[in-house]
Amino acid sequence: MPYIKQVKTNAYFSRYQVKYRRRREGKTDYYARKRLISQAKNKYNSPKYRLVVRFTNKQVIVQIVYARLQGDFVLAAATSKELPRYGINHGLTNWTAAYATGLLVARRALTKLGLADKYEGVVEADGAYKVTEALDDDDAPRPFKAYLDVGLKRTSTGSRVFGAMKGTSDGGIFVPHSEKRFPGYDIESKALDAEVLKKYIFGGHVSEYMESLEEEDDERFKKQFASYLADGIGSEDMEELYTNAYSAIREDPVFKPTEKSKDWKAESLKYKTIRLTDEQRKTRIADKIKTFHAGRAAGHEEAEEEEEEDDE
Repeated sequence: MPYIKQVKTNAYFSRYQVKYRRRREGKTDYYARKRLISQAKNKYNSPKYRLVVRFTNKQVIVQIVYARLQGDFVLAAATSKELPRYGINHGLTNWTAAYATGLLVARRALTKLGLADKYEGVVEADGAYKVTEALDDDDAPRPFKAYLDVGLKRTSTGSRVFGAMKGTSDGGIFVPHSEKRFPGYDIESKALDAEVLKKYIFGGHVSEYMESLEEEDDERFKKQFASYLADGIGSEDMEELYTNAYSAIREDPVFKPTEKSKDWKAESLKYKTIRLTDEQRKTRIADKIKTFHAGRAAGHEEAEEEEEEDDE
């Protein structure tokens, strides 16, 4: 078949529709977003909540978000940068940190909604597949429901996204899911190994890597885990560290802002250009004209004096 040059006419370009800005930037999957925010009409104005999980190079961000016509609104949020308050100072982007951040946002949201006492979730994590269910009492409120929003991240088995989801589910929020993407799920037997999942929840995979690296290359081990060793944390301390952290999160999940060394609002206002009113602008222009005329008159006087001196 001969090559046929495709000619795009004026008619084509006049009808061309530009895609949404965030699609052009490669930031939003609108096919997924449409399905995550669309609410059934018979539910009227009830918000549809999403468990938004995002990862940066330095932290895990977990938010509970709902959409309105004006934009997205955040009900509760937590980041792994808050974990040092609960005793987790290292590995703030690993699977276990994602679980802890998910647990923190779940307890924080339920405390805000007054459901923390009714839905405690899984207090002692054992790695078993559990979903938050409604209470037997007819008058009791139903569990808070949120759908997982992974953004553009690949949903491969064992991904950290599912660590955050597991933490949120164990925290008492109903997140519809199956066990198929958790670490420890065997695709052939179609069963979840709860011990493997429990190992990930309590940082067992990190402690195993620490032990193997120490045996193979001691120098690299000391370099890679220097911050752990500086705080006196070894591979045998991981489980206790995370157990205490999860208990501390459940005791006090409320956000507490850090103490600031400076008043940053006042600092930033120093460089803000203040918008003038119409009266102030007119006064400013009048002052400038007055100054200009005064300078011009002074210049004329100096010139006349110089001329008189020359005549003498």
